[in-house]
Amino acid sequence: MLCEAAARPGAWLPALRTELERAGLGADWTTLLWEVASQPAARVAAAADALALAGRGDDGRLLLRQGVARPAGEIADTVMALEDEGMAPRAGALLAAYVEVRSAEDTARVAERDPFRLVPRLLAAARAVSPSRERDLIHALRVAGHLAA
Repeated sequence: MLCEAAARPGAWLPALRTELERAGLGADWTTLLWEVASQPAARVAAAADALALAGRGDDGRLLLRQGVARPAGEIADTVMALEDEGMAPRAGALLAAYVEVRSAEDTARVAERDPFRLVPRLLAAARAVSPSRERDLIHALRVAGHLAA
């Protein structure tokens, strides 16, 4: 049942969380988030957005952190697709979660798809996470050849 629920549109999650709690099944929420995190990255970002809009920002951030356990190229493709669809805030949230959870070297690999487009977004996401993350990412991007020394 949780797998089926995870495949539903993200906008449905806040109501499901309420119903799980009401039924005494609040412990299943974490499992459900894990299942949602296995969906395509764009769906994960949409679900996190729906949770944030419903006042469940912590759940949305947890979902994004779980959802970035995927290859850098997939994250890059998703970020660019979200931006192309006018969903830059979702793309930024996904990148911020990636920067927060993954190493600077892994994060620099996201830029390989389109350095011109992705490097500024990655740096902005790292800056939003912390000054040390930004410094580490700058170094990794230089080593990878995406930034001049």
